[in-house]
Order: sequence, then C-alpha cells, then structure tokens
Amino acid sequence: MNLLQILKRIGGPQRTIRAGLVGAGEFGASFVSQARRMKGFEAVVVCDRDQERARKSLGAAGYGDQDVILCDSAAAAQKAIEQGKIVLILDSSLMMTLPIDVVVEATGDPEGAAATCLAAITNGKHSVMVTKEAEIVVGSILARKAAEHGVIHTPVDGDQPSLLIGLIGWAQLLGLPIVSAGKASESDFVWDPVAHTVTAWGRTVAAPDYATLFNPEGDLRVALPHRAAVPFERTTVPDLCEMGIVSNHTGLMPDCASLHAPIARTVELPHLFRPATDGGLLAAAGRVDMFNCLRRPDELSFAGGVFVIVEAPDSATGLLFKHKGIPTSPDGRYVLLHNPVHLLGAEAPLSALSAAGFGSTTGTDDVKPRVDLVAEAARDLEPGEVLTMGARHVIGGLTHRLMPAQAIGPGKPLPYYLADAMTVLRPVKKGAILTCADVSEREGSILFRLRREQDAAFGLG
Repeated sequence: MNLLQILKRIGGPQRTIRAGLVGAGEFGASFVSQARRMKGFEAVVVCDRDQERARKSLGAAGYGDQDVILCDSAAAAQKAIEQGKIVLILDSSLMMTLPIDVVVEATGDPEGAAATCLAAITNGKHSVMVTKEAEIVVGSILARKAAEHGVIHTPVDGDQPSLLIGLIGWAQLLGLPIVSAGKASESDFVWDPVAHTVTAWGRTVAAPDYATLFNPEGDLRVALPHRAAVPFERTTVPDLCEMGIVSNHTGLMPDCASLHAPIARTVELPHLFRPATDGGLLAAAGRVDMFNCLRRPDELSFAGGVFVIVEAPDSATGLLFKHKGIPTSPDGRYVLLHNPVHLLGAEAPLSALSAAGFGSTTGTDDVKPRVDLVAEAARDLEPGEVLTMGARHVIGGLTHRLMPAQAIGPGKPLPYYLADAMTVLRPVKKGAILTCADVSEREGSILFRLRREQDAAFGLG
C-alpha cells in the first residue's frame, strides 16, 4: 500500500498542520528535525523546562538562534508564530491557547503527560502520546475524552506499540489470522562463535554452551532454559508496558504475566510463538509477547523491532513462503511478518499528521482497559520509602507484571506508574503485588483522577 499515493489521491491535508512539542529530549529532538523536512507539516512550539536542552535540540535540527524566540506569555508566542519563528516556552499551559492543531507529549513523566494530553484535548487539540508510562494507565479514558471533544488521542509511530498495531492491522486487512504479535527487546544477544561469548546490554560474558545452543537439534523449546542461563535480564518495564498498550488496543492478550520472552533467533519466531499443541510456547492463539534477538555479529539486528505471526492462507502458500526465504514453522503453517526497526521521533509526524490531517489514530478506535502493568516488590519495602522512577523508567524496588485490568482501590493491584513518587505506608514483602493501600496517593494527581474516571467509564470491578 503506497500511503503517499493515497494521500495525493484524496488531496492530503488542506492546510499546513501545526504541532507543538512538549519534551525536547532524544525522541522530541528527532521529531523536530524530521518535521522540518515534511511538506504541509511544521513544529512551531517547543516546551521544555530545560531551555538549554531545547535550544540544543533545535540547533541540531538546523534552527539558528535567530529562528528561536523564548516566550513567557501567550501573546508573545502568538506574535512569534506569526513572524515565522520557533517558539520556545517553559510552561506547557501556554501552548493550549496557541494556533496549533496537535500536541506531541514526549516528556516521559506519567503525571505531566496525563495533564498535558488532557489539557490539549479539552482545548480542542489532538494529542499524540509518546509517554507510554501514562498511556498504559489512562490511555483508554483519554481516547474517549478526545472523541467527546471531536479530536483524536493517539499512540505514536516511531515507538513499538503504534508500529505493531499498524502491522497487525495490515495483516488483518489481508485476512491473515493473527496467531501472536510482539517486539524484540532493546538489546540483541550477540553470540560470537570465535570468542564463545554473548554480548547484551553493553556487557560480554563467556558462553561456551552456545556453540550447540545457537542452532540446536530437536525440540527448540528444550534449548530455551539453557540459553537463559546467561546473566542478562530478558524483560524490562518498557517491554511489558508496550505490550500492555497493544493488548488494550487490539484485544490480543499476554500468555503469561511476565511474558515468555525467549532468547531466540529471528528465524525461530514462527516455531516458538504458535500454540503449544503445535510445538510452540503459547496456550492459545491471539497473544502478545516479546523475544530477545539472538544473532551472530554478522547478522541483521532486530533490537526494538516488531513482528506478527500469522497463519498462512493454505499449506501450499505457506510452503511457497518458506521456499522464498520467509521464516515459517517447519510445516509452513505459521509465518513471520516483521518490521525490524523503529525510527523514534523521525516517524512520529505520521501520527500527528494522521490525527490532525485525517482525523484518525495510528492505534485503534477500540482501545479499552484490558490489561494493567502492575508493580511487584523486587525486595522488602519499608514504610517511609519514596518510590522514584529512574533510568529506563524503572521505579526502584519494584518489578513488573501484566494482569487483567481492575479498578484501583484498597486491596487492588496498583498500576506500576501510579507508584511513581508515592510513599510506602506499610511493610511489603518481596514478591508481593503492590496494592493501592500500600502507598500514599499524590495529592491533586491528575493521573489518579483520570484512572478513577477510566475505571468508572469502562465498568471495571
């Protein structure tokens, strides 16, 4: 499908789409840079509390000091936009009255992201949610509120959930039954057959057993526990967060709370992500999961890519795919379709253009709170501890699980990112699922308020 030709045929947006960006970090910087290269689309406002970082990002995108004006009022910002300048603001509330069509939220702060997207929606602006830490908690209610206000709330192309949802939709459009869908972890597991080592997450360890484990004979599932003996994490909080968002948009559900997350070669995916009755890992079809890409140094990376496993139209076609070099299960019944890259903010303008130019999400219009990312104590937690989100958006002292969504309340599991900046109120033993009664609630939290609205609106018990 040639999207460019389709857009030409239907006339494309009838005017230039103007976007505002909140959060000029790595993702936001690549968004601003790419937006400058697109016809009919421009980023005119950038908000970041770190003025130096924002100016650096704009400079990298090709804007000179003379192109950027720091504004502290809506009137000054309006004037600067009329002069063709890039407006830099430190307070996102100023953005809501400016002549922009869409707000791209890319701070990574779940509380701030929820507040920004809600403000955009209530002010009649489309919202593009890059901060998945908020989307997993309250994405469904934000999408519903957007519909009520005649605008779109969407996940973002360039990040795995939206790209995977798009790949799923492409397969469904072709009438191919979806067996499973997922992503690769952000780090490949690279087997060096000369040094007999595996490198992942920036570390290298000896792995002599991989000489036979890399391409094992017999049932592939037998090799997986042995591959997992290398001392690397196989799932991270973002992995489960992203797959939870996909579940909420598509109805494909996790097969287990921690995901299977095997260390596997790309060609093995159709073997593994099929029902156990056919030799795979899954209890049934219609699942989301992830894997850690095992490869040699000379093989193509899959880090951060997305995939679907579909059923071939018929056995003859499946075997034809296999003979054409497309990874399939041994019998040709299950087929791998994949996109091995995600381009971060360089793809994000497509979601903004989809929302503001065509009134369409790059997710689905059936997003519901089907699963929650919940918090489990990674160690004993003591009263008075403050739970704080750090590097890679991990909250110290907690690990992660996916569970069927429930309303928040006393004794109910606490969604993982609702725990950010919360104080532990009572002892919590290692391995226990954190509940709403275990932590304080941030006074005036928009994230908590939206979550309660979502619970009520979708009838969660």
